[in-house]
Amino acid sequence: MPPNSVKLSLVLMLLGSTTQCDAFSILPSASKSRYFFTVCAKKAGKKKRPAAATSGGFGAPAATKSSSKSNKFTRKSKENLLATSNVAPSNEAKGMGGTPSVKSDQDALLESLSAAASLSPIGKAVLTSPLHGTSEADEFYELMPSLISSKFPNVSNDKLHRVAGFVRHALDPNLPLEDSIVQDPHRPHDEIHAYMSGLGETKPFHDPADLELCQRLSANFDVIEKEYEALVEDMQGKGKKDRFQSVTSMNYEGGWMTLVLFYNGHRIKNFPYHLCPVTTEIMESVPLAGRIAGFNRQKPLSGIPKHSDGNNMWLTCQMGIKVPDGQKAFIRVGPETRRWGHGECLLYDTTYDHETMNESESQERVVLHIDFFNILVMTPEEIEIMRYVYFIREQFMKAEGVAKVGAQIL
Repeated sequence: MPPNSVKLSLVLMLLGSTTQCDAFSILPSASKSRYFFTVCAKKAGKKKRPAAATSGGFGAPAATKSSSKSNKFTRKSKENLLATSNVAPSNEAKGMGGTPSVKSDQDALLESLSAAASLSPIGKAVLTSPLHGTSEADEFYELMPSLISSKFPNVSNDKLHRVAGFVRHALDPNLPLEDSIVQDPHRPHDEIHAYMSGLGETKPFHDPADLELCQRLSANFDVIEKEYEALVEDMQGKGKKDRFQSVTSMNYEGGWMTLVLFYNGHRIKNFPYHLCPVTTEIMESVPLAGRIAGFNRQKPLSGIPKHSDGNNMWLTCQMGIKVPDGQKAFIRVGPETRRWGHGECLLYDTTYDHETMNESESQERVVLHIDFFNILVMTPEEIEIMRYVYFIREQFMKAEGVAKVGAQIL
């Protein structure tokens, strides 16, 4: 698939253009990505392709998260997500002279979009990145200023500086981090892979009273516990689907299984949300982030080893649903240790190294786990833009045929 054809179809789709299906018709058949075809078919009221032709993401085996700096939310110079094979375009993708017939139209549109956004803080961050203008430039980030400017035309430049800082660090992993991270022995700075500067001081645990989410969860604990039990009961019996999954090998080896309600901030197709309406509504009241959100089950005498999650834009909330007698389950975040209680929330920052343990010999521990963008310090505009960044990253990867999305963007 010619790179420009991929870019044009995705740009039009992501911009939500009312003429995207017409624009799609000018592309050669070889350039029509499956995902873009599905969007146009839906807008035109036509039958969509089978799910197998367009699905990607949840359900594929999860990759183990590496602590290596190379796993940053950044460019992959030898695994460019928009790079294509060296196969020549098919005959129908060529004009009379044997060159792609729509290349000039595509380039003109992309250049127009780029010029309009190049003066924004995000555009300047891309233009000054080390690989800009080279063959190794990450085309996802090259297109990002245009997409964001078009999606959020009313957001002024003065509100984009911290997002531009995120882009700058993503494109240049050698940029220094703030001293509050580098000098803290409990915050492994070499594992930071998604970073926004200027968010201010943080701490291992935050006060749940500062967040309405925590207050609502605790106030509805009895209902949420019953909804969890209904979901578990729904999995029992012959032919029923066990929805608990080990999202990473670390979780599997640590005895941690998750009943996933949201994946990459999205609802999951065919999930029985009617069995947990209150839980779902409260979870969706915050800007969900991260790979998974749902009920985490920890086996007796098991725990998750020390690790950090490397994204300073997120916070994690966990509420105890099933807690062993004597509060024998704990989590350590940085130098502090807390124990779960029924209906009690813990609110913490996973850029600190953390680990868990269920000391009970016979009782499991279940918590409701929610990763979300840090609404305590980020502006609504920053959160919406960052959610869009993660969304378009996912769409780029789906269009390129990447079956597993979560591990690559987190």
